[in-house]
Amino acid sequence: MLLEGVETLLVLAKEGTMSRAGSRLYISQSAVSKRIARLEQRLGKKLVVPDGRNIKLTPDALALVAQVGPGFHELKGQIFEQQAIQDQTPITLACSETLVAGYLAPLMGRYLQQDPHLVINTHHTPVIIERVQAGDATLGFCAGHLPPQHGLQVVHLMNEPFTVVFSQPLSGPPSVLLTNDLSNPANAYQAGLLQQTGIRPLMEMDSYTAAAQLALAGAAPALVPLSVVKTLAIDDSHCQYFAFLDGFNRPIYLCYRQHSYRADRVRRLIETIADFVPKAASMPSA
Repeated sequence: MLLEGVETLLVLAKEGTMSRAGSRLYISQSAVSKRIARLEQRLGKKLVVPDGRNIKLTPDALALVAQVGPGFHELKGQIFEQQAIQDQTPITLACSETLVAGYLAPLMGRYLQQDPHLVINTHHTPVIIERVQAGDATLGFCAGHLPPQHGLQVVHLMNEPFTVVFSQPLSGPPSVLLTNDLSNPANAYQAGLLQQTGIRPLMEMDSYTAAAQLALAGAAPALVPLSVVKTLAIDDSHCQYFAFLDGFNRPIYLCYRQHSYRADRVRRLIETIADFVPKAASMPSA
């Protein structure tokens, strides 16, 4: 119960609200509140206080997060490694939403018939890394730049190209672009590249799909990866290439704890995805 409360506090510190923390932990908002209350009672300290619609961590909570946060994911990961993966043990695959939609969906429809105990959930890359580190996910399928010193085994599958999507032809590189969230560490490199080319991020979206749909509606050109182009079956006439896009290829990875590869089912899944994804990327859009 103590570890459960500490984990909830760590997630709450990042998410800022009980609701978002509950979504990350797959529990209700009231369950988050109860876990924090139990941890406060156990420690004899107030840990959170209301701050408008958000919550604010007390100095005691901030000190606790600073002390236990760095080692908590590794501790959970080591506990995870002690669990034997049997034929019916759930294997959790934490994925980028765009990668699932663009590359994995055709494979997973068939693969789940062979291994029905595979669980797929979607997150942004920093969360995928955290979940694999902590053993909350067996395998991560993510895109963009990974955080330094993540301590995971990594398989580089490919570099995914970007295109500029817009409802009508452009005579030259756009002066503004709809982008994905550039504060996301996996995407932060794009901000520097855009600055070098003199292109201003007009709006930063939480979803490449949303940016692409706005671009197709004529709102503004959007920076869109191949996986989204394939998912939305965007016609070539709406995809435009400019020289500055050479630097925007984003790496796509599989990541896992080293111990996980020893399990036959995990190794088979890794090898299947690693073989399928580059081929899927080269297939024409539907």
